[in-house]
Amino acid sequence: MFVGHALLAFAVAALAAERRGWDGRRTLTLGAVAGAFATIPDVDVAYALVGLLEWRVADGALGASTAFWDASRVVHRSVTHSLVVGAIAAPAFGLVAVRGAGRATLARGVAGGLLLSLVGIAFAVDGPLAAFVTGLFVASGILVAATARRTSLSPTTVGLAALWGLWSHPWGDLVTGSPPEWLYPFASPVLSSRVVLHADPTLHLLGAFAIELAVIWFALATCCRLTGRSPVALVDRRAAVGGAYGIAALAATPPTLAVSYHFVFSILGVGLLCGAIRTPPSPTLPRSLGRDRRSPVPVSVPSVDSLLDVSLTGLAAVTIALVAYALVYLTAVAPA
Repeated sequence: MFVGHALLAFAVAALAAERRGWDGRRTLTLGAVAGAFATIPDVDVAYALVGLLEWRVADGALGASTAFWDASRVVHRSVTHSLVVGAIAAPAFGLVAVRGAGRATLARGVAGGLLLSLVGIAFAVDGPLAAFVTGLFVASGILVAATARRTSLSPTTVGLAALWGLWSHPWGDLVTGSPPEWLYPFASPVLSSRVVLHADPTLHLLGAFAIELAVIWFALATCCRLTGRSPVALVDRRAAVGGAYGIAALAATPPTLAVSYHFVFSILGVGLLCGAIRTPPSPTLPRSLGRDRRSPVPVSVPSVDSLLDVSLTGLAAVTIALVAYALVYLTAVAPA
């Protein structure tokens, strides 16, 4: 779901900007900033790296991933996923984006006070580990805001993009794991358990994966809309190869949220192969890096159409593979 958080925030922010009549470049810039802010809450998984310190080679690759995710549950989806924390951090990140010597100094001083208060609250409520994770969250947000300051976006717009990115993030976690602590440091009385899409754990996973694919389709369709391209026209027929993936439902253990690596990596591999392997040469744009303009050195750079072709064809292949897998699973594997 890491990718989905960013792409959902990007697509909605970009379409909102387009609706307000913004030009294509500013629209895409706003979407990119919102998407970057939407990834920040998951910086708390950095603590999970300590889980790898307890992993032994004898445990195998699956043991490494298990150790990682077990450690991540200590602080994951807590302080960084809070709507309350986001409501305080977003305007502070907007203040970081203020330009001008005099105004910027005052604004950044206020922003620093707000953000340091979040670290202090996390320390008071849950101790040094929560404060450390909050510090990573704050540092990441400052980095994104400082980068956004170099764009044409106003500080207010950056703050709104931060608020949308931070507030949109937690909802994507409702079907994939334990719900976030919505109102940290206060108790969260609603949505305290995972949303179950189906009683069959495999069908639940397939449904969650389908939601992720839908978000990616939404984001790529938004890119096509803003750049004047047709997503349907850019999908190559080689995506149909993904239908062969249905046989995997008969050959491998049905995946669940607890053990899904074999399914996720293999189905994404199908999309990667279908998207990357091309028979005709990719369209390229000449580019010169030489100083002598009379004899430029041509450099092959993938065009926007080529990148969208690869992305959309790969995504279509994964979507077809998911449908094929689900059909075979429902007809031949799922318990009656």
